[in-house]
Amino acid sequence: MSAASAAADAALLRVVGLGKRYRLPRESLLKPPAVLQALDDVSFELHAGRSLGIVGESGSGKSTLARLVMALETPSAGQVWLDGQDLHALDAASLRRMRTQIQMVFQDPYGSLDPRRTVQQTVSEPLALLQGAGKDEQRRRTAEVLEAVGLQPGDGAKYPHEFSGGQRQRIAIARALVTRPRLIVADEPVSALDVSVQAQVLNLMQDLQDAHGLTYLFISHDLSVIDLVCDDVVVLQSGRIVEQGPADQVFRDPQHAYTRRLIDAVPGRRHTPSGKASRLVAE
Repeated sequence: MSAASAAADAALLRVVGLGKRYRLPRESLLKPPAVLQALDDVSFELHAGRSLGIVGESGSGKSTLARLVMALETPSAGQVWLDGQDLHALDAASLRRMRTQIQMVFQDPYGSLDPRRTVQQTVSEPLALLQGAGKDEQRRRTAEVLEAVGLQPGDGAKYPHEFSGGQRQRIAIARALVTRPRLIVADEPVSALDVSVQAQVLNLMQDLQDAHGLTYLFISHDLSVIDLVCDDVVVLQSGRIVEQGPADQVFRDPQHAYTRRLIDAVPGRRHTPSGKASRLVAE
């Protein structure tokens, strides 16, 4: 294989043997503190331009995984490789530069936005902190991403409370896009929204992926959402991977009893012929 072919085949994100342990508070002065194994030997790959869904019940380790991929916490074992670099082996300056390539969209669109700051200030903040962009560049790029997510450039002068929940999540997505990252980690990005608004936001994320070649690590407890928007899926139970593969294959022919139980628990689940839907329809 040529070097060019190898580069093309290389995964954008590689998670290798990832583990995370937390030391719990002591129950007694005479007993050692208990240890919680939140993640244990988690490995997967995500290629550029694709969407990988991480699913599991509450407490399965999904959010811990998101924090480790974002390098917001340090793993107890394993590595997170982004574009060929081990994030947790980088020095502070190198990690700061890499953060322009990986951004996060959080669950609560209102809680993730500072109510005292305008949309312009919030969206442009990563440009100032991570790329040292000047004021003119910040204004130009903010207007650009606001238009990309279906808002108006003039909305930059407004505050978060002036927008609906779906619009606030669009602002959060704009903030994630402003550094032009290669990978976006979306941690339950639509779970706080009404069903009709969920469809709008998910359609937006798919449109942005098609337009800009974005790569998504999509974390959700909602298997219907993952089934509709993700190419591949990883199923977590108690911090370990119990099943992974193409979403169409996993959801149509689950091999693990835990996966089957998660699927059976989804009320009124609809199937699509190919696994990943081209669009979602608000009902």
